[in-house]
Amino acid sequence: MIDIDDKNRRILRELARDGRISNLALAERVALSPSATLRRVQALEAAGVIRGYRVVTDPAKLGVGFVAYLAVGLKSHTKSEQMAFERAMAASAEVRECHNVTGSVEYLLRVEAADLPSYKRFHTDILGDLPQVATITTYVVMGSPKDERG
Repeated sequence: MIDIDDKNRRILRELARDGRISNLALAERVALSPSATLRRVQALEAAGVIRGYRVVTDPAKLGVGFVAYLAVGLKSHTKSEQMAFERAMAASAEVRECHNVTGSVEYLLRVEAADLPSYKRFHTDILGDLPQVATITTYVVMGSPKDERG
């Protein structure tokens, strides 16, 4: 178990902002020597605290003009039904996130599509065609004043 002290938190915060920051620049920002910073980053990686580095893309430049969160309720709560639903979501390019949640529904999805007609095709032809699905509630994203997903 690695100690997540103030320096490690600062390192993680800076890496979350810019995963491509050089070790030298990172060391300057967290007020450590480059060698101490590198050791800490490597320890955070080895401990699994840092699981990877990602590219943050501009959805509009990739042709994504429609984003929605969907609350999905299943007809049955068996493990096999959940696994079948999760496999279908993993295979769907429109589904960017799939979370099994507590509450009145079983899943929360983040879906990206080119536009409303593209989303409608996903909603009708993919999601609506799954035998496990009982309810779908769509929440269209109108803006994202804060989004810290990396």
